[in-house]
Amino acid sequence: MSRKKSADPELAQKLSRRNMLGVAAGATAAAVLGASATPAAAQGTGTGLGHGHGHGQPVLPPGRLGIQLYSLRDKVSTIGFAKVFEELERFGYDEVEFAGYTQGSAGPITLPQLKRLAKDHGLKGIGSHVNYYDNNNPNAYSFAQNLTKVLDDAQELGLDHIGTASGPFRYGSTVDAWKRAAADFNAYGAAAKRRGMKFYQHNHAEEFSFATDQPNVRLYDVLLAETDPSLVYLEMDIYWAFAGQFRFSKTPEGKPAPFDPLRYVLKQPHRYPLFHVKDGVEDIAARDGYRMVDVGDGDIDYKRFISAVNKTRGGRRDHHWQVEHDQPVDSILFAEKSSAHLHSLRERR
Repeated sequence: MSRKKSADPELAQKLSRRNMLGVAAGATAAAVLGASATPAAAQGTGTGLGHGHGHGQPVLPPGRLGIQLYSLRDKVSTIGFAKVFEELERFGYDEVEFAGYTQGSAGPITLPQLKRLAKDHGLKGIGSHVNYYDNNNPNAYSFAQNLTKVLDDAQELGLDHIGTASGPFRYGSTVDAWKRAAADFNAYGAAAKRRGMKFYQHNHAEEFSFATDQPNVRLYDVLLAETDPSLVYLEMDIYWAFAGQFRFSKTPEGKPAPFDPLRYVLKQPHRYPLFHVKDGVEDIAARDGYRMVDVGDGDIDYKRFISAVNKTRGGRRDHHWQVEHDQPVDSILFAEKSSAHLHSLRERR
């Protein structure tokens, strides 16, 4: 069989059907993109043109700015959640996404205390990252090993979303391996739904790579096709999606395979309730095509990205924007600058 054709007709049919979902919802927003889906890095033009602030409607929807607390892990582990939340309240944050529920040398804290602290500072816990699996430890705090405990804790915190930043590589990088991971995710999603929560997966760049047994099939497309849209949601890390665009716009055989991260969202906006807002300076000499910087200091055009999502059905109501930096030089300053930048963005009337 030719490798230029899918060896999996069932998967091809699912991809075609799922790609049609959300087209009507995304049509209005898609109009702002124009016809080209050529990767920005490949064009050499960057993605940051048009950051203008103006004096129109705020781009950032009210009540939807959050921060992934992994960015502040150094402060959480030393000065504790209470003092970190004080700063986040002062900077104008509305939500927090957890990356663990302990605070190191700041001392023990219970989940009810943590929930109350967030509420006292005007912060809503919107989600949490938990490991997908640890096959070497049956007692691991992960979805695969301790699903009930993970969901119990999320429910006690009052979270609307509970997810993982682990890639779906548990069984390997073949199409069938990702189908097995998708089945796991469907099961976790069903369990979360029974408790009134949404299960989600957060991407890095590698999700946009290609199956080792079918090198014309993008693994992210397998995940979308094989997971139930009513059970499994996505948190697009926009920085890593653009890094994936830079790294994986050609198949392993060298065949052009461009994609635009925003178009994924506009096709199925209901599947992307959460986003990571993470910035980067374009650097084609770097492995990922970008060097991570504080939000507002880079080349990723968040005004364009958020504005397009806002124009989908329920866009300003249904999506949440979590800022993040994996290794900020000064985590408190990062949080302050990121909030100020996103609040400054305006759409011209």
